[in-house]
Amino acid sequence: MPVELMQFSAILLMTLLALKLFMLPRKSKSNPVVQTTRWLLTASILLLGIHFLLQYIFEFRTQNVRMAIILNLAFFIPCSALFSLGVLNLLSRGRLTNFQKYISIPIWVIVMTMIYFDKSPLVDVEIACSALYAAMQLYYSYPQMRRMRHISDVLSDYYDFEMDYVLRWMQWSIFLLTLMAVMVPFIIFGKGPLLVLFSMIFFFGIFYLIDSFCLFFVSNAAAEVEEAETETEQHDTGVRMSDNAMRRVDAAISRWLDTQGHLEAGLNMPSAAEKMGVPRYLLSAWFKQQSLHYSEWLAGLRIDEAKRTIREHPDWSNETIARHCGFSDRTYFQRKFKEITGMTPSEFMNSAE
Repeated sequence: MPVELMQFSAILLMTLLALKLFMLPRKSKSNPVVQTTRWLLTASILLLGIHFLLQYIFEFRTQNVRMAIILNLAFFIPCSALFSLGVLNLLSRGRLTNFQKYISIPIWVIVMTMIYFDKSPLVDVEIACSALYAAMQLYYSYPQMRRMRHISDVLSDYYDFEMDYVLRWMQWSIFLLTLMAVMVPFIIFGKGPLLVLFSMIFFFGIFYLIDSFCLFFVSNAAAEVEEAETETEQHDTGVRMSDNAMRRVDAAISRWLDTQGHLEAGLNMPSAAEKMGVPRYLLSAWFKQQSLHYSEWLAGLRIDEAKRTIREHPDWSNETIARHCGFSDRTYFQRKFKEITGMTPSEFMNSAE
């Protein structure tokens, strides 16, 4: 594939992605965190478009290798930083530190200075500059992954089913951004199939990040994550429960289970606490003290009921059993059943006969 064709394709892709970001629905634009993230991603996309446009017009890659390297690093560092800040801004709900915001600036200055003034062989300078670039990206990846784990725990402690799927696009975006930073030398000096391979990974990574970001806010996923985080921050006191409080919650849970309250579908933790008659913060503390996640605990109870139901009603379909046991999604019920019992519902039914 000719270099010029790849560059032209990149210009076209960046233009379309920038338009997609501009055309986000109005409801997402009212959220200041989304707005900031949108503009960070848009700025990165526009910079990448300008970069490929300059490469395409002046043909630096084929006529001036040194200029091509300078141009690549000059644009890739701020673009990568803006992408990473966009994801981190989303994960941290706008709580970026000044160090996170501005660390890319001195790295960019150091890299540009090294390339411009250093008289050593070009490949040595490029390796050193690429190492700085990769280090910057790894620095961003660490707090991103920490926030991902935190949000995943919050969702598991709030909803009655696992919601990791709503964050999966961020996990892949973090991985792809880090991979692209590590592979920068290939796009700078790569030729032939190697350059084509990296370009495909690069274009897919950028498209995936932007497209997933837009889909995330068109759906209800963003609102669900925000609801869980806000509720948790308000009620998670972090105080260890007394023995009396533990016994109070134990008794409330036992009464609730006796009335089969756990078989109600769509039951998040605040609703469960209200139905049990205990404060939300006490129930949250009870789970923490037991080292349990609400969704996992509830899924275990529901699967126990599913096993009993399968034995008593072998003629019931999986969908009917799932609905009876509080699973609003049959696929999730089958996956959890397999995960907990090691068998599918059908296999379990055959083994019970």
